[in-house]
Amino acid sequence: MRRILGMLADIRKDRLNANGAPPERLAEVDGLFRYMDGQMSGITPTSTNEQLAETLTSNDFQYAIMEYVQREMIPGYQTKRFNFEPFVWPDELTNFLPHTRYQVRMGLEDLEYVGVKGTARPTSFYETKRQYQPYRWSKQIDFAYETIVNDDLGILEDTVRQMGESARRTLEKYVSRFYTNATSIARLVALGALYSQNGRLTTARISEARMAFNQRTDDRGEPIYARAVYLVVHSGLVDTALQIQRSMQVAELATNAANIVTFTTIEDPYITGTAPNLPWYMFVDYRENNIRPFVLARLAGWPAPRVMRKKSDVELVTSLAGPGGVMSPIYGDFATGNVELKVEDVFGTYIDGTEGNLFDVRGAYYSTGTAP
Repeated sequence: MRRILGMLADIRKDRLNANGAPPERLAEVDGLFRYMDGQMSGITPTSTNEQLAETLTSNDFQYAIMEYVQREMIPGYQTKRFNFEPFVWPDELTNFLPHTRYQVRMGLEDLEYVGVKGTARPTSFYETKRQYQPYRWSKQIDFAYETIVNDDLGILEDTVRQMGESARRTLEKYVSRFYTNATSIARLVALGALYSQNGRLTTARISEARMAFNQRTDDRGEPIYARAVYLVVHSGLVDTALQIQRSMQVAELATNAANIVTFTTIEDPYITGTAPNLPWYMFVDYRENNIRPFVLARLAGWPAPRVMRKKSDVELVTSLAGPGGVMSPIYGDFATGNVELKVEDVFGTYIDGTEGNLFDVRGAYYSTGTAP
């Protein structure tokens, strides 16, 4: 019977190897089949190595070949990524308390003519106060000890990967709401034509947005350098954006003027809308001109989500009078035998009752996409 188990192990490893399994995955198969051998023969670390008893019938062997050895895990769906990093400024905070940042939103006043023996008047200058803090975001999942022992498909390893993907998806949705929330949109609309419009995505509309950025001023009304770099679109506008980029001429103009608009397209899969009324946005690159439309604040020492496992509270008793031995975490907790995993991330952003999440409104532009 041990010979049959050895054959089953070889068949299973051949299947995994054909599917490109890593060496450590193949090593796990040997451990699992050794565990099966031990359970069937009654072998323990302290018992003698007894001969394996006949425990499988011909029907059992057929089931093992058809179910246990031949089964495999079909990969799940590939998720879309939202690469928001280019237009969201990262900040690092030391604790969970509100942190204050002072944003310079104007320069000094112009010089004034001073007559003979005249006295120069003082200039004015002020900063805008901004505050934000990080928050914890987490989710936990537990497995029975039996599930871990019986697992030969790598589902636990895959679960850890999915927990990481879930954390990234949560962060992406969080960032998407920076500019899709009603307060942020209302702020841009209230500022008028230099910050919003109703037009659908065309070359001419993008040109209007670019010209709007060229007319941005500071709080004193002085012109500042602001260039529209990133076009953030609904998934239904990806092809439209690509056509605009590759077109040599402005197709919607009768004169067929040369297409001079340039931008980088970023697809946001979490923007909602119904075709053809699909919204779109334009943002600056904060590294280019120090205009920071949004901020993502992370706790120091926590640059990415972490997956944690709860330490087992079980000890192996060798003697009632002596100390217990440390058990592997896969034995889970004493009460239920559950193994607990948790994924956690720490982040936050600027929140304002009138500006939404717009850390600096001068770096953003919005279109409802409703007008033809």
